[in-house]
Amino acid sequence: MKQINKLAKIVAKILEVFHWVAVALMTAATICSVAAPKWIGYFVGLDAKECCGAELSVYGFEVQCAVTDGNVDMTTFLIFGIGAIVILSLMAMVFRNLYLIFKKSENATPFQKDNIRMLKEIGIFSISVPVVGFIMSIIMRLVIGVDAVETSVEQSGIFMGIIVLCLTQYFIYGADLEKDVDGLL
Repeated sequence: MKQINKLAKIVAKILEVFHWVAVALMTAATICSVAAPKWIGYFVGLDAKECCGAELSVYGFEVQCAVTDGNVDMTTFLIFGIGAIVILSLMAMVFRNLYLIFKKSENATPFQKDNIRMLKEIGIFSISVPVVGFIMSIIMRLVIGVDAVETSVEQSGIFMGIIVLCLTQYFIYGADLEKDVDGLL
């Protein structure tokens, strides 16, 4: 069991760092969409086709971006980039909390107040990912136009967040039971 926890802790830390790097790259690409649009190709691979556009996607927030003369619409990319930065940051925080939960539980019980708080935060972050995608989708349609852009948002993060929030209740119950047992001894 300790080897699985150690492996999970390592994987969670790698995924956290990966997401923070993705946030930095997406921030640079988003800034480039305003300051130097020709540099975006250094940060993001765009497979732009005149017939169907370029598909931008991050954690279920997908945008079919218009292409004219081989170039992606930078306003669409800017709005997508802002949403992607927020979504990637939320996912980095999920993996950060997961790493900290494994780290705090190495030599102690997992039913600690900090672990319960971080588990709640994981649920909230998971629910926030599709909510941010939905809000950015609305903003994109308002700014660019309903017919000019095609967006979609996957809602599975909401269900995962609800499951994690439900599991949090069992952790709270476990912490209470542990406190009662410690009081009896």
